[in-house]
Amino acid sequence: MIPTTEVSISINEQELREYIDKELSKQINQQMVLVDINKLAEVTCMSIRYLEDEILHHPRVRLHEVRKNRKRWWVAQPVFKAIVDIVSDW
Repeated sequence: MIPTTEVSISINEQELREYIDKELSKQINQQMVLVDINKLAEVTCMSIRYLEDEILHHPRVRLHEVRKNRKRWWVAQPVFKAIVDIVSDW
Protein backbone atom coordinates (compact mmCIF):
# COMPACT_ATOMS: atom_id res chain seq x y z
CA MET A 1 0.00 0.00 0.00
CA ILE A 2 1.31 3.46 -0.95
CA PRO A 3 1.30 6.01 1.84
CA THR A 4 -0.63 9.16 1.04
CA THR A 5 0.59 12.61 1.81
CA GLU A 6 -1.24 15.87 1.89
CA VAL A 7 0.11 18.84 -0.01
CA SER A 8 -1.13 22.32 0.71
CA ILE A 9 -0.23 25.41 -1.24
CA SER A 10 -0.71 28.91 0.07
CA ILE A 11 -0.61 31.76 -2.41
CA ASN A 12 0.12 35.32 -1.47
CA GLU A 13 -2.26 37.20 -3.74
CA GLN A 14 -0.32 40.47 -3.58
CA GLU A 15 2.95 38.82 -4.64
CA LEU A 16 1.16 36.91 -7.38
CA ARG A 17 -0.44 40.10 -8.66
CA GLU A 18 2.95 41.90 -8.67
CA TYR A 19 4.57 39.00 -10.50
CA ILE A 20 1.83 38.96 -13.15
CA ASP A 21 2.05 42.74 -13.60
CA LYS A 22 5.83 42.51 -13.99
CA GLU A 23 5.59 39.73 -16.58
CA LEU A 24 2.87 41.57 -18.51
CA SER A 25 4.98 44.71 -18.50
CA LYS A 26 7.92 42.73 -19.91
CA GLN A 27 5.79 41.30 -22.68
CA ILE A 28 4.30 44.69 -23.55
CA ASN A 29 7.75 46.30 -23.66
CA GLN A 30 9.00 43.58 -25.98
CA GLN A 31 6.08 44.24 -28.33
CA MET A 32 6.63 47.99 -28.56
CA VAL A 33 7.78 49.29 -31.91
CA LEU A 34 7.97 53.02 -31.20
CA VAL A 35 8.07 54.94 -27.93
CA ASP A 36 7.51 58.60 -27.21
CA ILE A 37 9.19 60.75 -24.58
CA ASN A 38 6.53 59.92 -21.98
CA LYS A 39 7.00 56.16 -22.40
CA LEU A 40 10.79 56.57 -22.30
CA ALA A 41 10.44 58.48 -19.03
CA GLU A 42 8.21 55.75 -17.61
CA VAL A 43 10.41 52.85 -18.70
CA THR A 44 13.72 54.41 -17.67
CA CYS A 45 12.43 56.05 -14.46
CA MET A 46 14.06 59.29 -15.62
CA SER A 47 12.27 62.59 -15.90
CA ILE A 48 11.40 64.01 -19.29
CA ARG A 49 13.67 66.97 -18.68
CA TYR A 50 16.60 64.73 -17.70
CA LEU A 51 16.10 62.63 -20.82
CA GLU A 52 16.05 65.78 -22.94
CA ASP A 53 19.19 67.18 -21.30
CA GLU A 54 21.33 64.06 -20.93
CA ILE A 55 20.15 61.23 -23.19
CA LEU A 56 18.16 62.26 -26.26
CA HIS A 57 20.84 64.49 -27.77
CA HIS A 58 23.32 61.60 -27.81
CA PRO A 59 24.17 60.37 -31.35
CA ARG A 60 23.39 56.73 -30.47
CA VAL A 61 19.85 57.76 -29.53
CA ARG A 62 19.34 60.28 -32.34
CA LEU A 63 20.08 57.52 -34.81
CA HIS A 64 16.78 55.86 -33.84
CA GLU A 65 14.64 59.00 -33.73
CA VAL A 66 11.65 59.33 -36.05
CA ARG A 67 10.03 62.74 -36.62
CA LYS A 68 6.74 63.76 -38.18
CA ASN A 69 5.88 67.44 -37.94
CA ARG A 70 6.51 68.28 -34.28
CA LYS A 71 6.11 64.73 -32.98
CA ARG A 72 9.08 62.55 -32.05
CA TRP A 73 9.28 58.82 -31.50
CA TRP A 74 12.14 56.39 -31.08
CA VAL A 75 12.46 52.81 -32.29
CA ALA A 76 11.95 50.97 -29.00
CA GLN A 77 14.45 48.13 -28.72
CA PRO A 78 17.51 49.87 -30.25
CA VAL A 79 16.97 53.03 -28.20
CA PHE A 80 16.61 50.99 -24.99
CA LYS A 81 19.93 49.31 -25.76
CA ALA A 82 21.54 52.68 -26.57
CA ILE A 83 20.34 54.14 -23.28
CA VAL A 84 21.75 51.18 -21.37
CA ASP A 85 25.08 51.64 -23.18
CA ILE A 86 25.15 55.38 -22.41
CA VAL A 87 24.33 54.85 -18.76
CA SER A 88 26.92 52.11 -18.38
CA ASP A 89 29.59 54.51 -19.71
CA TRP A 90 29.00 56.95 -16.85
